[in-house]
Amino acid sequence: MTHSTTTTPGSANGSANSGGGASTTRSSATPGLLDRAKAALPRSYLLIVLVGIIVIGFIATPDFLTVRNATNVISFSAIVAVLAVGQFFVVLTGGIDLSVGSTVAISTVVSALLMQQGVPAGVAVIATLVVAALVGLLNGVLVVVLGLAPFIATLATLSIVQGASYIIQSTSLISISNTSFVQWFSDGAWLGLPNPVSIFLVVMLIAAFVAKYTTFGRRLYAIGGNREAARLSGLPVSRDLMTTYILSGLLAGLAGLLAAAQLLQGSSLIGQGYELDAIAAVVVGGASLFGGKGDPISAVIGCFVISIITNVMNLIGISSEPQLVIKGAVIIIAVFLSSAGGVARIRSALRRGPRPSRGAPPQNPAAPTSGPAATPSTT
Repeated sequence: MTHSTTTTPGSANGSANSGGGASTTRSSATPGLLDRAKAALPRSYLLIVLVGIIVIGFIATPDFLTVRNATNVISFSAIVAVLAVGQFFVVLTGGIDLSVGSTVAISTVVSALLMQQGVPAGVAVIATLVVAALVGLLNGVLVVVLGLAPFIATLATLSIVQGASYIIQSTSLISISNTSFVQWFSDGAWLGLPNPVSIFLVVMLIAAFVAKYTTFGRRLYAIGGNREAARLSGLPVSRDLMTTYILSGLLAGLAGLLAAAQLLQGSSLIGQGYELDAIAAVVVGGASLFGGKGDPISAVIGCFVISIITNVMNLIGISSEPQLVIKGAVIIIAVFLSSAGGVARIRSALRRGPRPSRGAPPQNPAAPTSGPAATPSTT
């Protein structure tokens, strides 16, 4: 007599586990929680680094936590924070934009020159953002259409735009006296916050929403993770790459407007080195230069880590040469903890404990420790 047996999906696995259905439910729910916890770890350690630097600054000098110093740090950081958000989208796709510093410079020159010629501040702002977006479009054409490596393409654009800003400027400095422009991007306040702070917060929150909750953001993560797979899946890779470079140029133009309003001048020398600060902020924030990893909020936190380090060293009177050494060391530590799996490596090393000395032969616990060697028995 034959008995038929009906097997439900997962019953074989369930019978092999002593926990039954409950353990299966727990194991299926656990990966989601673990993934969210792992995703939050880099930002958590980055915040610990930021708080540690603030504490060190408070101990090192009483001038650190004054309102005036905090305002100066935040106002300057707003410029690099806006740059870092634009740089983040490019890095997310596996690219890089070295032209953002020179785009800041030409933005200050164009806006200052237009207002000096009597152009209304609103028109000057729009024209400046259009010029900056065209720089991003040029980068996109070089990378997407001509197929140049992003490093080479944006390095060439850096040189072109910097030279153009020298030519447009033609004098040593172009002063800015338009009170409306200065009020919008420097001296004004909105909801009790200085306008530079409000601007970079709005940019950061919009970027975070786009990266996490829109199809465009998810496509950028897919492109950075595996560009060829994204292309074969039918994603508009070329269009999205072009968009990221235009967005980076546009935000560099906005950063240039912030810089021009704070410095009250347009100059081709403004913005030198900003591209390195923006890239460092993105990487310190946990993004990978290979693409597919990171978020805009962490990039902004990384920006504040770098800015506060520089501010503390300036307040305690450290000269520029040692500053470079200290700043580089802190960046390495922050990147190791946030994006290089440093915490997991340290924990793994602590679990393994000290390694046995090389001279001692490995012991077999099953082998006898004394007595004559075992011999095969004969019957």
